[in-house]
Amino acid sequence: MAKKHEPFVFGDVSVAAGTQQSVKLPAAKLYNDTPMDLHVEVFHGTKAGPVLLVCAAIHGDELNGIEICRRLLGRVNAKTLTGTLLIVPIVNVFGFIQQSRYLPDRRDLNRCFPGSAKGALASRLAHLFSSVLVKRATHIVDLHTGAIHRDNLPQIRCDTDNKVMLDMANAFGAPVIMSSKAREGSMRGYANSLDIPCILYEAGEALRFSDMSIKSGVNGVINVMRCLNMTKGKIKTKSTSVNASRSYWVRSESDGLVNIKLKLGERVSKGQVLANIVNPLGGEPLPLLAPTDGIIIGNSNIPVTNEGEALFHIAQFSGDEIEIINDNLDDFMQEYA
Repeated sequence: MAKKHEPFVFGDVSVAAGTQQSVKLPAAKLYNDTPMDLHVEVFHGTKAGPVLLVCAAIHGDELNGIEICRRLLGRVNAKTLTGTLLIVPIVNVFGFIQQSRYLPDRRDLNRCFPGSAKGALASRLAHLFSSVLVKRATHIVDLHTGAIHRDNLPQIRCDTDNKVMLDMANAFGAPVIMSSKAREGSMRGYANSLDIPCILYEAGEALRFSDMSIKSGVNGVINVMRCLNMTKGKIKTKSTSVNASRSYWVRSESDGLVNIKLKLGERVSKGQVLANIVNPLGGEPLPLLAPTDGIIIGNSNIPVTNEGEALFHIAQFSGDEIEIINDNLDDFMQEYA
């Protein structure tokens, strides 16, 4: 007879096997004494297994991840789940209310981990999230978007030298995997320091919904759950992820208006015109050229620039992989368009 799966104890809340429960963790208060809670949706499976934490909006203006989490809530059944799924749609509740990347004190929450119980607001929120959620997880998917006015092609960032993280990244199914060491103070960096595999999904732009990014994200998290044997079914993706060998930003070489010639996801060749920088009062355009072959995985959406501003994020690929990623992007766009 199979051993009964014990309840998942979360503070003073006990979630029985095969059930779903909403848990609110007191985070802080607004100036008017209104309580601010960290909302956690707990799906506790009928069998023991991994504890997967899926979180979004560590930066409060990154909305795609919130919608991914919302859609996931309707796709998971605790009665057929192995292990435990923890979904936190909004980590930075203060930034979300203000439609801001930051906390009220202008601190970046994703530079404050693991935090401190007696520190500033960002440090206290990071400490709560670290101690109550990160430490309980065995695996983590952290959902992000580009910054305001910057758009990112769906991509996974992780330490590709770690086999578990690479397996999760490949299962997710985003077209590009970026080998990336976590920054000091980031949630991913803290998780990795505890040997908790954490992958980061980047897709879309802050304060904007991208249906392609959201659909890809929902499918990606479910694929990771299948990879971890938390739910039955085959990993579903029409395209294969390709590891980028490196990436870099192409910066404007003058001030003016930006007439973009290539868009997100397009292949570029060395010397190809990415955009023309023009003076609003006339004159000859100054072409901005691609330094290498690659794929555009990020770009600025503001059609004005100062000299030195980052305009295009280009990923490079070794050998024949540039052909593979080019074909894969066509499949990806068709699947999620």
